[in-house]
This record gives sequence, structure tokens and C-alpha cells, in this order.
Amino acid sequence: MFPAEMLDRLVADELQAHFPCATIGRQIIVLEQTGSTNDAILRVATANSKEGLVLFAEHQTAGRGQRDNRWESAAGKGLWFSILLQPKIQINNSGRLTIWAIETISDSIQTEFSLAPRIKLPNDVQVRGRKVAGVLVEMRAQEKAPHLAIVGIGINVNQSPEDFPPELQSKAISLAMALRRPIDRQKFAVALLRNLDLTYRERFASAGL
Repeated sequence: MFPAEMLDRLVADELQAHFPCATIGRQIIVLEQTGSTNDAILRVATANSKEGLVLFAEHQTAGRGQRDNRWESAAGKGLWFSILLQPKIQINNSGRLTIWAIETISDSIQTEFSLAPRIKLPNDVQVRGRKVAGVLVEMRAQEKAPHLAIVGIGINVNQSPEDFPPELQSKAISLAMALRRPIDRQKFAVALLRNLDLTYRERFASAGL
């Protein structure tokens, strides 16, 4: 339904240029392929990495969802990324990050595409009763610094029905399927990251940590 040649590529420098003064998005990495972006962001992060590092992968070979469910990540057709954060919360409050992320994703989909997404707790966003996005938050304790949080986000953007395995075709949907047209992933990524940055700073007041 949506030919590969119509699909855009994510370009880290072009994405990052939109966020010179942001927390989320001030450093952006795009990998062609990785197992899980949540795992990869910890591997690439250094002592000098700033809060708000975002790592995208064009393809995840071992994407994870809640309860160790596999997240299907068709190459070049979704937004699969993780954000490295240092929110001023305790580890047992990590659910606040999940709620923040799914609410912001839902709001961004509604604003950008005039769809009516629905949040399905604990960590999904649905369109027309089917899953379009999910969030996986993982926390790492640090003794003398704010705890690290890795917020993994997966959004189905340009998949056709046949991109999902048969057992998920009645349960999953992409934005392109809902709108019956291909989506500019780079443009949507910018809008989503901008919204995530704004709402994160409002809710967690951690800019500059």
C-alpha cells in the first residue's frame, strides 16, 4: 500500500537542528539497526552524555514491550526510539513517566493528524481500537545523582497490514493505515520530540540537570 521508495529516512543532524535549546533532542543518534533501543542507548551513553539524549533505530530486531512481549518493528516504517532522562522522581514512581509519555504521544497524534487516539493503560495508545504506539520505561538507580530513566517509545507510522504478523493484523494499526496516506516520519518526529520536551520540562522540572 505504501511503497518503500515513498518512505523517508531519519537524519540525525536535521532532527537535532530543531532542538538547540531543548532538553529532549539536544543530542540525537540514528542507528540503522539494533536489538532494542532501550539497550542501545545505555551502550552509547557516556559520562558526558546529557539528559535528553534520543536514540532512534530504523529497525529493531529485539524490540520489547510490557511483560517482555516482542514489539514488531518493521524496518523504516515506524518511529522506534529511546530517551535518556534524569527525572526528579523515585524509582517506584516510574509510572509517572509512562503516563507522561503515552499522554504526550496521544496528544501529538491528535494535533498532527486530527485522529482521536485512546489511551489504554498501562502503556498503549490505540487508534480505532487497535494499538498504534507503546511505551516501556526502565529505571537505573544512581547513588549520588538523579536516577536514570530510559523511556522507550514505539509508534507504527507507515506500515501496511501485511507488515504485521498474522496474529497482530486485527490488533495493530499504523498512522498511514488510519489516514490512508503515507506519513513524513521526520516531520512527525520533530513535532513529537518538541511536545515531549515541553511537557517533560513542565512536569518534571529537570532541565539542566
